[in-house]
Amino acid sequence: MYLNTSLTGHGSFSNDPRLNSVVGHLLHSSILVPYHGWRISHRTHHQNHGHVENDESWHPMSEKIYKSLDKPTRFFRFTLPLVMLAYPFYLWARSPGKKGSHYHPDSDLFLPKERNDVLTSTACWTAMAALLVCLNFVMGPMQMLKLYVIPYWINVMWLDFVTYLHHHGHEDKLPWYRGKEWSYLRGGLTTLDRDYGLINNIHHDIGTHVIHHLFPQIPHYHLVEATEAAKPVLGKYYREPDKSGPLPLHLLGILAKSIKEDHFVSDEGDVVYYEADPNLYGEIKVTAE
Repeated sequence: MYLNTSLTGHGSFSNDPRLNSVVGHLLHSSILVPYHGWRISHRTHHQNHGHVENDESWHPMSEKIYKSLDKPTRFFRFTLPLVMLAYPFYLWARSPGKKGSHYHPDSDLFLPKERNDVLTSTACWTAMAALLVCLNFVMGPMQMLKLYVIPYWINVMWLDFVTYLHHHGHEDKLPWYRGKEWSYLRGGLTTLDRDYGLINNIHHDIGTHVIHHLFPQIPHYHLVEATEAAKPVLGKYYREPDKSGPLPLHLLGILAKSIKEDHFVSDEGDVVYYEADPNLYGEIKVTAE
């Protein structure tokens, strides 16, 4: 479901934008995602990938914003598995330091001409939420828990796991850019390919994430081919992903290490790298006690 929604949102499902919209609303609404709200914010992510302030998805916080967060927010954002539940909250209120919502047409995510699109998607989301409430009364809470609620949160966690690791966790710290140092190409080359083992085909090969960012409308069935063609051109700027076993268990350690070390970037400088807050987990422990 995740990759089918991704195809419509990127415009690579069909050359017909109306068909993309219809299928996109059906699929996104079924997993409680406002289609146009996500499509537009994800377009912003692709147009500004690797930019500290202008990127939209899993971008770093500046040190100033990080220090302004209250302790519960830091706990949620940098503790596993809680951080892997972030997606619905991001849709509702975006990331720290940004204002607006994927559901509200007046959010600064959107242009005035996109107002009707956002309202349409929010209406579809509301209809789906209402349907789930009705089904809860018809089928009972336990049946809904088994058939929708648990699968929904599994989908959310997997989505956050995959998207986070496409932009974090390389053994070498990767740069984030500001100002004149940023370019579309430089930003795209900070993304990472990942090997998901047997899940690669289920994911329509979205682990080939570098070429996806540089050319987001390449259909999924050409991503592996396009990546192989691009490797000689990219040379040292392409980072070969670690090979996976049947299941990508090797990525769990990479995720845990990144969550522990990648907290914020400097407020100054046009080329910056993630830094760690050495006091974060001691602070969380004290708060928990």
